[in-house]
Amino acid sequence: MELKTVLFDVTDHVATITLNRPEAMNSFNQEMLEDFERIWQRVKFDDDIRVVVLRGAGDRAFCTGMDVKQGFDRQSNVWSQTDPGEKLSPKLNQVWKPLVCAVHGMAAGGAFYWLNEADIIICAEDASFFDPHVSYGLTAALEPIGLARRIPLGETLRIALLGLDERLSPERAMQIGLVSEILPRDQLWDRAEEIARIIAAKPPAAIQGTVRAIWESLDATRTQALRTGLSYTQIGNPIGKADVDRAAVPRSDWTLR
Repeated sequence: MELKTVLFDVTDHVATITLNRPEAMNSFNQEMLEDFERIWQRVKFDDDIRVVVLRGAGDRAFCTGMDVKQGFDRQSNVWSQTDPGEKLSPKLNQVWKPLVCAVHGMAAGGAFYWLNEADIIICAEDASFFDPHVSYGLTAALEPIGLARRIPLGETLRIALLGLDERLSPERAMQIGLVSEILPRDQLWDRAEEIARIIAAKPPAAIQGTVRAIWESLDATRTQALRTGLSYTQIGNPIGKADVDRAAVPRSDWTLR
């Protein structure tokens, strides 16, 4: 793939994506949208890739959302316009391979397109999370709607309504379940890779079926979700079990979190 705004590498079944516009705090522009269209298609259909790690280059930010200076292309017909999140978001592109996000510095606005659909988020001690839309007179809708599906509604509303006047600390982000681990900055990327490799070592059919069943359940009633989940076990279990010698699975080599 020829990519203009990100770095992309695949090693040992882990695809590492590095947002590479540090001079613009890794904000996304039209080129980045197009890059992610290519990336998710590659990840979706390349069975050598089992897990994805997403991180940001530079010291100041993971991502600060849309590049307001460059923007992105919009259809002139308002009814043909689409949300840029359709290109950035793995689940909207039906990518069921786990996404691990490693956040440092600022994660703001459109950065939540990725965070809202991440399966695991870890962050550095210098991370901060906020949504500036309303401070600039813009309706905060798309990012908070996704965020409300992973953290309490009251926390989502506070982030959306206070805009630039308040930022979420790593500690508060962990308290409300947005992140699951806080690390020194110099350990962040290594830890993300470690988590990804642990997941990548497991049978892909089991991992991807698990991700798909859980995420799709968010759009279904409980009964529908359970019935769909049962069908996914019937489809995926025979494939995943064939990849495992049950007697050889280690039972004592675990960590306590």
